[in-house]
Amino acid sequence: MRRFSQKNSLVTLSEINIVPLMDLTFVLLIIFVITTPLLEQSMKLDLPSGGEVDPEPLRPDDVATIEIDPAGNMRLDKKPLNLEQIKDALNLMHAQKKDLVIHIRGDENTPYKHIAAVVDVCQKNGMTSLSLQTEFEPKQ
Repeated sequence: MRRFSQKNSLVTLSEINIVPLMDLTFVLLIIFVITTPLLEQSMKLDLPSGGEVDPEPLRPDDVATIEIDPAGNMRLDKKPLNLEQIKDALNLMHAQKKDLVIHIRGDENTPYKHIAAVVDVCQKNGMTSLSLQTEFEPKQ
């Protein structure tokens, strides 16, 4: 009578099962696809339509972005500040970088007085490179 060895049943599997790794990869991809647009804007604004696409995009270091919502709440580069704090921060930024460009993003329902106050603060402090941001409408 022949005896069978038990060694064949104890052979370890030398391959890596990659199915769980692929599942994890797809879940992370979906999370990043969903969250990336939320990270780009700090406030939910409906910009007025019009304007054209900037032919030469600026470096992020050369731009300060001020966002104003319809309630008059303001953010400078995603940090909530009031008008006086924005004025101080812009003066400091302008002293460090003379060719600073200021993008003002106001919701289409924001009262003009809030946008005018920001423009006035910038002009009184010698910052003349201002840009009022709009939503680009492609020509049909």
